[in-house]
Amino acid sequence: MDLFTPVTLGDLQLANRLVMAPLTRGRSGPDGIPGELVAEYYVQRAGTGLIITEGTYSSRAAQAFVGQPGIVTDAQVAGWRRVAAGVHARGGRIVLQVMHAGRVSHPEINGGGPITAPSAIAIDGVARTPSGKHPYPVPAELTVAQAHAVRDDFVAAARRAVEAGLDGIEVHGANGYLLHEFLSPAANRRTDGYGGAPENRARFVAEVVEAVAAEIGAGRVGLRISPEHNIQDAFEADRADVRATYGALLDRVRPLGLAYLSVLHAEPAGELVRELRERFAGPIIGNSGFSAPTSREEALALIEDSHADAVAVGRALIANPDLAERWHGAHTENPLRPEFFYTDGAEGYTDYPFLAGV
Repeated sequence: MDLFTPVTLGDLQLANRLVMAPLTRGRSGPDGIPGELVAEYYVQRAGTGLIITEGTYSSRAAQAFVGQPGIVTDAQVAGWRRVAAGVHARGGRIVLQVMHAGRVSHPEINGGGPITAPSAIAIDGVARTPSGKHPYPVPAELTVAQAHAVRDDFVAAARRAVEAGLDGIEVHGANGYLLHEFLSPAANRRTDGYGGAPENRARFVAEVVEAVAAEIGAGRVGLRISPEHNIQDAFEADRADVRATYGALLDRVRPLGLAYLSVLHAEPAGELVRELRERFAGPIIGNSGFSAPTSREEALALIEDSHADAVAVGRALIANPDLAERWHGAHTENPLRPEFFYTDGAEGYTDYPFLAGV
Protein backbone atom coordinates (compact mmCIF):
# COMPACT_ATOMS: atom_id res chain seq x y z
CA MET A 1 0.00 0.00 0.00
CA ASP A 2 1.02 3.62 -0.43
CA LEU A 3 -0.39 7.09 0.15
CA PHE A 4 -2.29 7.06 -3.13
CA THR A 5 -4.14 3.74 -2.74
CA PRO A 6 -7.75 3.49 -1.52
CA VAL A 7 -8.57 2.75 2.10
CA THR A 8 -11.70 2.07 4.11
CA LEU A 9 -12.13 3.73 7.50
CA GLY A 10 -15.31 2.33 9.05
CA ASP A 11 -18.15 3.36 6.72
CA LEU A 12 -15.86 5.80 4.87
CA GLN A 13 -14.39 4.58 1.59
CA LEU A 14 -11.54 6.87 0.54
CA ALA A 15 -9.90 7.15 -2.86
CA ASN A 16 -6.50 7.82 -1.26
CA ARG A 17 -4.93 7.99 2.19
CA LEU A 18 -4.34 11.74 2.25
CA VAL A 19 -6.56 13.44 4.83
CA MET A 20 -7.17 17.16 5.17
CA ALA A 21 -6.52 18.03 8.81
CA PRO A 22 -9.04 20.29 10.60
CA LEU A 23 -7.84 23.85 10.07
CA THR A 24 -9.27 26.93 11.77
CA ARG A 25 -9.89 29.57 9.08
CA GLY A 26 -12.53 31.90 10.60
CA ARG A 27 -14.50 32.62 7.42
CA SER A 28 -18.04 31.85 8.66
CA GLY A 29 -18.98 35.32 9.92
CA PRO A 30 -20.66 36.41 13.14
CA ASP A 31 -23.51 33.92 12.73
CA GLY A 32 -21.29 30.88 12.21
CA ILE A 33 -22.84 30.06 8.82
CA PRO A 34 -20.50 28.50 6.25
CA GLY A 35 -21.29 30.43 3.07
CA GLU A 36 -20.39 30.14 -0.58
CA LEU A 37 -16.74 31.05 -0.01
CA VAL A 38 -16.37 28.30 2.60
CA ALA A 39 -18.07 25.83 0.26
CA GLU A 40 -15.69 26.77 -2.55
CA TYR A 41 -12.69 26.25 -0.27
CA TYR A 42 -13.69 22.71 0.66
CA VAL A 43 -14.86 21.76 -2.84
CA GLN A 44 -11.48 22.81 -4.22
CA ARG A 45 -9.87 20.19 -1.96
CA ALA A 46 -12.25 17.32 -2.75
CA GLY A 47 -9.44 15.33 -4.40
CA THR A 48 -8.16 14.64 -0.90
CA GLY A 49 -9.16 11.18 0.30
CA LEU A 50 -11.00 12.65 3.28
CA ILE A 51 -11.67 16.23 4.35
CA ILE A 52 -12.01 16.87 8.07
CA THR A 53 -13.59 20.27 8.49
CA GLU A 54 -12.43 23.00 10.80
CA GLY A 55 -13.61 22.68 14.38
CA THR A 56 -17.35 23.41 14.49
CA TYR A 57 -19.12 24.38 17.68
CA SER A 58 -21.80 22.16 19.14
CA SER A 59 -23.57 25.01 20.98
CA ARG A 60 -23.09 28.76 21.04
CA ALA A 61 -21.50 28.48 24.46
CA ALA A 62 -18.98 26.05 22.90
CA GLN A 63 -17.63 28.62 20.41
CA ALA A 64 -13.86 29.16 20.53
CA PHE A 65 -13.07 31.67 17.78
CA VAL A 66 -14.48 34.68 15.99
CA GLY A 67 -15.81 33.55 12.61
CA GLN A 68 -15.98 29.89 13.64
CA PRO A 69 -18.78 27.82 12.04
CA GLY A 70 -21.46 26.10 14.07
CA ILE A 71 -23.81 23.18 13.57
CA VAL A 72 -26.61 24.48 15.80
CA THR A 73 -29.05 26.58 13.75
CA ASP A 74 -31.02 25.68 10.64
CA ALA A 75 -29.02 28.23 8.66
CA GLN A 76 -25.75 26.63 9.74
CA VAL A 77 -27.06 23.19 8.76
CA ALA A 78 -28.06 24.57 5.36
CA GLY A 79 -24.59 26.00 4.91
CA TRP A 80 -22.95 22.67 5.65
CA ARG A 81 -25.44 20.93 3.35
CA ARG A 82 -24.13 23.10 0.50
CA VAL A 83 -20.54 22.23 1.44
CA ALA A 84 -21.22 18.49 1.57
CA ALA A 85 -23.13 18.47 -1.72
CA GLY A 86 -20.31 20.28 -3.48
CA VAL A 87 -17.62 17.94 -2.14
CA HIS A 88 -19.67 14.88 -3.05
CA ALA A 89 -20.28 16.19 -6.57
CA ARG A 90 -16.51 16.04 -7.06
CA GLY A 91 -16.29 12.54 -5.63
CA GLY A 92 -14.90 13.57 -2.24
CA ARG A 93 -15.65 12.55 1.34
CA ILE A 94 -16.06 14.98 4.22
CA VAL A 95 -16.63 14.69 7.97
CA LEU A 96 -17.42 17.49 10.39
CA GLN A 97 -15.13 18.02 13.34
CA VAL A 98 -17.35 18.83 16.32
CA MET A 99 -15.87 20.58 19.34
CA HIS A 100 -16.49 22.47 22.55
CA ALA A 101 -13.99 25.20 23.41
CA GLY A 102 -14.18 24.71 27.15
CA ARG A 103 -12.05 27.38 28.84
CA VAL A 104 -10.41 28.39 25.53
CA SER A 105 -12.98 31.12 24.91
CA HIS A 106 -14.30 34.44 26.16
CA PRO A 107 -17.81 35.92 26.63
CA GLU A 108 -17.16 38.31 23.74
CA ILE A 109 -16.68 35.27 21.50
CA ASN A 110 -19.44 32.90 22.59
CA GLY A 111 -22.25 35.43 22.76
CA GLY A 112 -21.93 36.19 26.44
CA GLY A 113 -22.44 32.62 27.47
CA PRO A 114 -20.71 30.98 30.39
CA ILE A 115 -17.11 29.83 30.09
CA THR A 116 -16.96 26.32 31.50
CA ALA A 117 -14.34 23.64 32.04
CA PRO A 118 -13.78 20.50 34.12
CA SER A 119 -12.25 22.68 36.86
CA ALA A 120 -12.14 26.39 37.67
CA ILE A 121 -8.61 26.91 36.35
CA ALA A 122 -7.92 29.66 33.81
CA ILE A 123 -5.45 29.45 30.95
CA ASP A 124 -2.40 31.66 31.30
CA GLY A 125 -2.89 33.61 28.10
CA VAL A 126 -5.14 35.94 26.15
CA ALA A 127 -8.20 35.42 23.97
CA ARG A 128 -8.51 37.26 20.65
CA THR A 129 -11.94 38.83 20.83
CA PRO A 130 -13.74 41.34 18.56
CA SER A 131 -12.56 44.16 20.84
CA GLY A 132 -8.96 42.98 21.13
CA LYS A 133 -6.91 40.67 23.30
CA HIS A 134 -8.20 39.93 26.81
CA PRO A 135 -7.04 37.49 29.49
CA TYR A 136 -8.86 34.18 29.51
CA PRO A 137 -11.45 34.25 32.32
CA VAL A 138 -11.58 31.74 35.14
CA PRO A 139 -14.09 29.13 33.93
CA ALA A 140 -16.94 27.77 35.98
CA GLU A 141 -16.57 24.11 36.87
CA LEU A 142 -19.14 22.04 35.01
CA THR A 143 -21.66 20.26 37.18
CA VAL A 144 -22.40 16.66 36.30
CA ALA A 145 -25.76 17.73 34.86
CA GLN A 146 -24.07 20.39 32.74
CA ALA A 147 -21.52 17.87 31.52
CA HIS A 148 -24.36 15.60 30.41
CA ALA A 149 -25.93 18.53 28.56
CA VAL A 150 -22.61 19.08 26.74
CA ARG A 151 -22.62 15.40 25.78
CA ASP A 152 -26.13 15.78 24.43
CA ASP A 153 -25.03 18.82 22.40
CA PHE A 154 -22.38 16.65 20.72
CA VAL A 155 -25.05 14.08 19.91
CA ALA A 156 -27.38 16.72 18.45
CA ALA A 157 -24.51 18.17 16.42
CA ALA A 158 -23.69 14.73 15.02
CA ARG A 159 -27.31 14.19 14.05
CA ARG A 160 -27.48 17.57 12.32
CA ALA A 161 -24.24 16.89 10.48
CA VAL A 162 -25.62 13.66 9.04
CA GLU A 163 -28.88 15.41 8.18
CA ALA A 164 -26.77 17.99 6.30
CA GLY A 165 -25.29 15.20 4.19
CA LEU A 166 -21.82 15.01 5.71
CA ASP A 167 -20.26 11.56 5.78
CA GLY A 168 -19.72 11.55 9.53
CA ILE A 169 -18.14 13.48 12.37
CA GLU A 170 -14.85 13.69 14.22
CA VAL A 171 -15.09 14.22 17.97
CA HIS A 172 -12.42 16.77 18.92
CA GLY A 173 -10.67 15.45 22.00
CA ALA A 174 -7.39 17.26 21.40
CA ASN A 175 -5.43 20.54 21.55
CA GLY A 176 -6.52 21.76 24.96
CA TYR A 177 -10.25 22.18 24.31
CA LEU A 178 -12.97 20.87 26.62
CA LEU A 179 -12.65 17.12 26.08
CA HIS A 180 -8.86 17.29 26.27
CA GLU A 181 -9.21 19.35 29.45
CA PHE A 182 -10.96 16.40 31.06
CA LEU A 183 -8.03 14.14 30.11
CA SER A 184 -5.27 16.45 31.37
CA PRO A 185 -4.39 16.21 35.08
CA ALA A 186 -3.29 19.85 34.95
CA ALA A 187 -6.70 21.05 33.74
CA ASN A 188 -8.89 18.52 35.56
CA ARG A 189 -8.75 18.72 39.35
CA ARG A 190 -12.20 17.26 39.97
CA THR A 191 -12.89 14.91 42.86
CA ASP A 192 -16.01 13.23 41.45
CA GLY A 193 -16.32 10.40 38.94
CA TYR A 194 -14.92 12.60 36.17
CA GLY A 195 -11.65 13.45 37.93
CA GLY A 196 -8.72 12.03 39.80
CA ALA A 197 -7.67 8.60 38.56
CA PRO A 198 -6.81 8.21 34.85
CA GLU A 199 -9.90 6.11 34.14
CA ASN A 200 -12.08 8.81 35.72
CA ARG A 201 -10.50 11.58 33.64
CA ALA A 202 -11.09 9.49 30.52
CA ARG A 203 -14.71 8.75 31.37
CA PHE A 204 -16.39 11.87 30.02
CA VAL A 205 -14.64 11.71 26.64
CA ALA A 206 -15.62 8.05 26.35
CA GLU A 207 -19.24 8.84 27.21
CA VAL A 208 -19.39 11.52 24.51
CA VAL A 209 -17.97 9.16 21.89
CA GLU A 210 -20.29 6.35 22.94
CA ALA A 211 -23.35 8.59 22.76
CA VAL A 212 -22.41 9.99 19.36
CA ALA A 213 -21.74 6.50 17.99
CA ALA A 214 -25.11 5.30 19.27
CA GLU A 215 -26.79 8.22 17.47
CA ILE A 216 -25.23 8.04 13.99
CA GLY A 217 -23.37 4.71 13.92
CA ALA A 218 -19.78 4.10 15.02
CA GLY A 219 -18.60 3.62 11.44
CA ARG A 220 -19.26 7.32 10.83
CA VAL A 221 -17.39 8.53 13.94
CA GLY A 222 -13.73 9.39 14.38
CA LEU A 223 -11.94 10.58 17.50
CA ARG A 224 -9.00 12.99 17.56
CA ILE A 225 -6.51 13.01 20.43
CA SER A 226 -3.20 14.79 21.04
CA PRO A 227 -1.42 13.13 23.96
CA GLU A 228 1.60 15.02 25.31
CA HIS A 229 0.89 17.97 23.03
CA ASN A 230 0.96 20.31 26.05
CA ILE A 231 -0.92 23.15 24.42
CA GLN A 232 -3.26 25.71 25.98
CA ASP A 233 -2.20 24.59 29.46
CA ALA A 234 -3.57 21.05 29.01
CA PHE A 235 -0.27 19.66 30.25
CA GLU A 236 0.49 15.94 30.20
CA ALA A 237 4.06 15.63 31.43
CA ASP A 238 4.01 12.15 33.01
CA ARG A 239 4.33 9.41 30.35
CA ALA A 240 2.99 6.76 32.73
CA ASP A 241 -0.12 8.85 33.42
CA VAL A 242 -0.55 9.48 29.68
CA ARG A 243 -0.42 5.74 28.99
CA ALA A 244 -2.93 5.05 31.75
CA THR A 245 -5.34 7.84 30.77
CA TYR A 246 -5.40 7.25 27.03
CA GLY A 247 -5.27 3.51 27.53
CA ALA A 248 -8.42 3.73 29.65
CA LEU A 249 -10.08 5.88 26.99
CA LEU A 250 -9.23 3.48 24.18
CA ASP A 251 -10.30 0.46 26.21
CA ARG A 252 -13.73 2.09 26.50
CA VAL A 253 -14.15 3.04 22.84
CA ARG A 254 -12.39 0.09 21.18
CA PRO A 255 -15.47 -2.20 21.23
CA LEU A 256 -17.51 0.42 19.36
CA GLY A 257 -15.69 -0.10 16.05
CA LEU A 258 -15.07 3.59 15.33
CA ALA A 259 -14.14 4.71 11.83
CA TYR A 260 -10.73 5.90 12.99
CA LEU A 261 -8.54 7.35 15.69
CA SER A 262 -6.60 10.47 14.67
CA VAL A 263 -3.44 10.93 16.74
CA LEU A 264 -1.56 14.22 16.74
CA HIS A 265 1.91 13.61 18.16
CA ALA A 266 5.42 14.86 17.48
CA GLU A 267 6.58 11.26 16.96
CA PRO A 268 3.87 9.53 14.91
CA ALA A 269 6.09 6.46 14.48
CA GLY A 270 7.24 6.48 18.11
CA GLU A 271 6.65 4.12 20.98
CA LEU A 272 3.61 5.88 22.49
CA VAL A 273 1.66 6.11 19.23
CA ARG A 274 2.46 2.47 18.46
CA GLU A 275 1.11 1.48 21.87
CA LEU A 276 -2.06 3.52 21.35
CA ARG A 277 -2.57 2.01 17.92
CA GLU A 278 -2.40 -1.50 19.38
CA ARG A 279 -4.77 -0.49 22.18
CA PHE A 280 -7.29 0.99 19.72
CA ALA A 281 -7.09 -1.94 17.27
CA GLY A 282 -8.64 0.08 14.44
CA PRO A 283 -7.64 2.48 11.66
CA ILE A 284 -5.23 5.23 12.63
CA ILE A 285 -4.78 8.64 11.02
CA GLY A 286 -1.27 9.87 11.78
CA ASN A 287 -0.52 13.55 12.22
CA SER A 288 2.75 15.19 13.23
CA GLY A 289 2.36 18.52 11.47
CA PHE A 290 1.78 21.06 14.20
CA SER A 291 5.14 22.66 14.92
CA ALA A 292 6.28 22.02 11.34
CA PRO A 293 4.30 21.17 8.20
CA THR A 294 4.06 17.50 7.22
CA SER A 295 6.16 16.83 4.13
CA ARG A 296 5.44 14.52 1.23
CA GLU A 297 8.34 12.31 2.28
CA GLU A 298 7.09 11.98 5.84
CA ALA A 299 3.56 11.17 4.72
CA LEU A 300 4.79 8.53 2.27
CA ALA A 301 6.99 6.93 4.94
CA LEU A 302 4.21 6.77 7.55
CA ILE A 303 2.06 4.75 5.16
CA GLU A 304 4.78 2.62 3.60
CA ASP A 305 6.21 1.70 7.00
CA SER A 306 2.68 0.86 8.29
CA HIS A 307 2.69 3.42 11.09
CA ALA A 308 -0.69 4.80 9.98
CA ASP A 309 -3.56 3.90 7.67
CA ALA A 310 -3.90 7.51 6.48
CA VAL A 311 -2.05 10.78 7.10
CA ALA A 312 -3.56 14.14 8.10
CA VAL A 313 -1.96 17.12 6.36
CA GLY A 314 -2.75 20.77 7.07
CA ARG A 315 -0.66 23.63 5.76
CA ALA A 316 0.29 21.94 2.49
CA LEU A 317 -3.43 21.60 1.71
CA ILE A 318 -4.07 25.24 2.50
CA ALA A 319 -1.61 26.26 -0.22
CA ASN A 320 -2.30 23.41 -2.65
CA PRO A 321 -5.95 22.49 -3.15
CA ASP A 322 -4.80 19.79 -5.59
CA LEU A 323 -2.21 18.38 -3.20
CA ALA A 324 -3.01 14.75 -3.96
CA GLU A 325 -2.19 15.32 -7.64
CA ARG A 326 0.91 17.35 -6.81
CA TRP A 327 2.29 14.76 -4.39
CA HIS A 328 1.42 11.83 -6.63
CA GLY A 329 3.41 13.40 -9.46
CA ALA A 330 6.08 14.94 -7.20
CA HIS A 331 5.21 18.40 -8.54
CA THR A 332 6.30 21.71 -7.03
CA GLU A 333 4.08 23.12 -4.27
CA ASN A 334 2.68 26.63 -3.99
CA PRO A 335 4.30 28.83 -1.33
CA LEU A 336 2.22 29.26 1.81
CA ARG A 337 0.91 32.72 2.77
CA PRO A 338 0.34 32.52 6.55
CA GLU A 339 -0.59 36.20 6.82
CA PHE A 340 -4.00 35.19 5.37
CA PHE A 341 -4.68 32.19 7.63
CA TYR A 342 -7.27 34.02 9.74
CA THR A 343 -8.50 36.87 7.58
CA ASP A 344 -12.03 36.96 6.23
CA GLY A 345 -11.78 36.99 2.45
CA ALA A 346 -10.82 34.88 -0.55
CA GLU A 347 -7.18 35.99 -0.55
CA GLY A 348 -4.99 33.23 0.82
CA TYR A 349 -8.09 31.01 1.03
CA THR A 350 -9.51 30.11 -2.37
CA ASP A 351 -7.05 31.85 -4.70
CA TYR A 352 -4.15 29.37 -4.59
CA PRO A 353 -3.48 28.12 -8.14
CA PHE A 354 -4.03 24.59 -9.38
CA LEU A 355 -1.64 22.69 -11.58
CA ALA A 356 -2.22 23.38 -15.24
CA GLY A 357 -4.85 21.01 -16.56
CA VAL A 358 -6.01 19.82 -13.14
